[in-house]
Amino acid sequence: MDGRVLGPISADVPGHKGVSGATKAAGLFGLLVTSPDCRCTKQEISLTLWPDRELSNELVYRAVSDLRKGVGTDAVTHNASGVYTISLPRDGVDLFRFRADVAEAEHLSPPERFERLGRALDEWRDGESLLGLTGGLFELRRSELRAEHLAAVCAHMDAALRVGEEKWLLNETGKWHRRLPKHPEIFRFFLQAREREWAGKAGAKKLERAVRQWERANGRPGRKLQEAIEELRGFRHSAFGRSPVPDQLPPPGRQPFGREALIGELADIVLQRQEVGRGTLVVLSGMAGIGKSTVAVHLADRLRQRFPDGALYADLRGFAGDDAQPVDPEHVLDRFLTAIPPYTSATGVEAKSAALRSALASRSVLILLDDARSAQQVLPLLPGRGTSTVIVTSRMGDLRTHGDVHRSLELLEDEAALAVLQEDITPADRARRARAFAELARLCGNLPLALAVVARRLKHRPIGAIDDLVRELAKERDMLDALHLPAHELSVRMALGCSVRALSEPARRLLWQLAVHPGPTIGWGAVLNLGNAGREMRADRAVEELGAASLAELSSERYRLHDLVRAYARDYIEPQVDGELRDFEKATARQILEHQLHNARACDRLIDRQRTLPVGDPDGVRVVEPEDVADAMVVLDEEYDTLLRGIQLAARYAMERYTWLLPMALVTYQWRRRHLADALRGLTESVRAAELLASPVDRAMVYRMLAGTHWRLERFEIATAHLRRAVHLSEQDSSGDGLLSLARSLHALAITLRKKGEREEAEVHHRRSLRLYQKISEPVGEAAALNGIGTLHYDRAEYDEALRVCAQALRIVERTADRNGRADVLSTLAKIHQARLERSEALTLCRLACDIYRELDYWPNEDKALWFYADILMAVGRPAEAVEALERVLVLRERMGGTGVSEARNRLEGLR
Repeated sequence: MDGRVLGPISADVPGHKGVSGATKAAGLFGLLVTSPDCRCTKQEISLTLWPDRELSNELVYRAVSDLRKGVGTDAVTHNASGVYTISLPRDGVDLFRFRADVAEAEHLSPPERFERLGRALDEWRDGESLLGLTGGLFELRRSELRAEHLAAVCAHMDAALRVGEEKWLLNETGKWHRRLPKHPEIFRFFLQAREREWAGKAGAKKLERAVRQWERANGRPGRKLQEAIEELRGFRHSAFGRSPVPDQLPPPGRQPFGREALIGELADIVLQRQEVGRGTLVVLSGMAGIGKSTVAVHLADRLRQRFPDGALYADLRGFAGDDAQPVDPEHVLDRFLTAIPPYTSATGVEAKSAALRSALASRSVLILLDDARSAQQVLPLLPGRGTSTVIVTSRMGDLRTHGDVHRSLELLEDEAALAVLQEDITPADRARRARAFAELARLCGNLPLALAVVARRLKHRPIGAIDDLVRELAKERDMLDALHLPAHELSVRMALGCSVRALSEPARRLLWQLAVHPGPTIGWGAVLNLGNAGREMRADRAVEELGAASLAELSSERYRLHDLVRAYARDYIEPQVDGELRDFEKATARQILEHQLHNARACDRLIDRQRTLPVGDPDGVRVVEPEDVADAMVVLDEEYDTLLRGIQLAARYAMERYTWLLPMALVTYQWRRRHLADALRGLTESVRAAELLASPVDRAMVYRMLAGTHWRLERFEIATAHLRRAVHLSEQDSSGDGLLSLARSLHALAITLRKKGEREEAEVHHRRSLRLYQKISEPVGEAAALNGIGTLHYDRAEYDEALRVCAQALRIVERTADRNGRADVLSTLAKIHQARLERSEALTLCRLACDIYRELDYWPNEDKALWFYADILMAVGRPAEAVEALERVLVLRERMGGTGVSEARNRLEGLR
């Protein structure tokens, strides 16, 4: 293919329509290609392509669909979070080729670099990117790409200087200086290109005239430009007679796989600030083993030549372990002041710190401070004014407020993690053992230190032994032993131990409790509730301490532990508790599950207002009540993975109350999100526990929920068996609760029998349930039973009777708050009117049902209603609206795991 964004947008893909111009598809192509990792959220897409409109899933999908037609269906993918990604050949897009050539040029000799950068810059045929696209984000992208372009131009000029391309330089620097007369780097190259031309007195006048014009227009030159001017004037610096320049940086060591872009970004920031006479404090934070020191040393190595007065280094041993104390900043000051004269007789930290600032005021020095414990350890070592730069690494987050630039290092991406493991592995072995390497990276949690340990161990094993290492790491109790190589100063266990030893006892105890928590994430309320298990504790203070120590990551309002931190906490922390640790562990598990149950039930009460669960009152946990159904669904979306693991935790500790009730609190949400396999697993455990603990009525409810799940999976025989069991259990209780349970069980059984084609028995059960609902004055159930009877009349083409019965159901349900029941009756009425060819009424009723299902976030029912709605629209000759309805169907089906997506796409393609 041939894709272009460095000019007018275009993509020419064999076998496809391609894209070009300023269409929405072309705009989406340009947006995705220029986005980090070629990924965008649907919100970013909507805001960029339709800046004056609210988020529209349908418009986004239409643009995506058009782009897929242009470049291929498989090229544009998306995930459940609404993030779209474009995957294109790296040599198929001009921007990708440009960046690849620029990156490769950095490692080439000057002649090769000059040639490679020239090839890269040839991609910029029009001198501007994203031509024809308007809007704020495109302007921002254009600005960023201009900066990349200009950086490559300057690197090209620098390479030309080194290889003596005088004629080329004279032409190119003149052209660029006319275009950007205020740019200091371009002006510097403009002057240097004319060094030979401006030799002698006449040339000197030209130089001074050019410099004066620059200063009048732009002010005083920065340091780098000033040095170039002085060299041209003949005032070249000499090292003769100067004091020795310190150069204390350690060797770079391990390759910074996956961090190259970060190092480049930070280097650019430092150099830009240096150009305007300012220093920089760079703070790198993150958990133990994340690779802070590796990044810092490589960054310092890249910057070293830009600091003519030397480089200073100190390992502050903030988390050295072995009960070693962090280095006293006064000792570091003594070393630094010895390396940078004038020597001082100052005493005390404050006086020595002031002396260091004085010594650095007229110098440009690079300082690397590794493994800082706190701001108090670092602040005395910082320069004052001037162009000196300091790089600090720390596991603690309290330094970020002091830094000009702070970066919290993330775990490596999968590709970089594999690069660490496979650095010394042959391509053939990489391909042959690809699955095992991917599993090793996953088990290491993409943590650089863990990956480095595994890579070291692989050096001394045949490639066939990789499977043994995978099995060793897969066992949680063996994991940290497998990642322990103290002889090579590589140990995840030791690194984490140093962080944990620095914690207060409450923070250590909370970390241990968070390891008991099933994860993968935990919300604020759940953290606070952990403080009520066992000895009372300020969990809010403790979790703040864990976050500051980079042991618990806060992301999207939820805390997360790395798997290796979790393993360390479970095996190596011994919390101080009252009584036996096993009792405290069970109390912690109970507190976790009690929090989950009551908060899930608070959501479930809004989602299904007709169902009651015997959960009782909250016992020592805080409960957050959602505002409405939409809020409840969002809360459960966020908590869902954690709640599933909570069910497993309850089973592990044999806490039947929670294995019974927690799946029940989730099941209606799971039906609406079509998490049916999860619902089936949870309810299977729930049935087992309910048979031990629950009353017949409550057991009948579990069987109804289990049957409802099988029903949605179209396993009607199994559903029927569970519902007959529910009827039998309900008949054992003659109270009002028993009668309600029996009515609901009979109603569900009737619906299932209808699906099996056994309509006569279905009608018997519907009418029996109707009598029961009427007897106990339950209007919601009465309306549902009438609606069921109406569907049977509809099946027999008895449309007048079906209409009469369902109209009665609608009158009853509209007097209740049951929105879902109202939508069900409206859907049935719409089908009846459609069968009677009364399409106007059918459209109105079906649209109302669709809107209610959407309001309730009931995806499967909205999907079915919209599909029928599209049928009616086509029947009345309104295909454009049918397309809009089917685009929403496509969105819903993609959200629900992809079932039926191809059917929806084919139908859409047939209508367009």
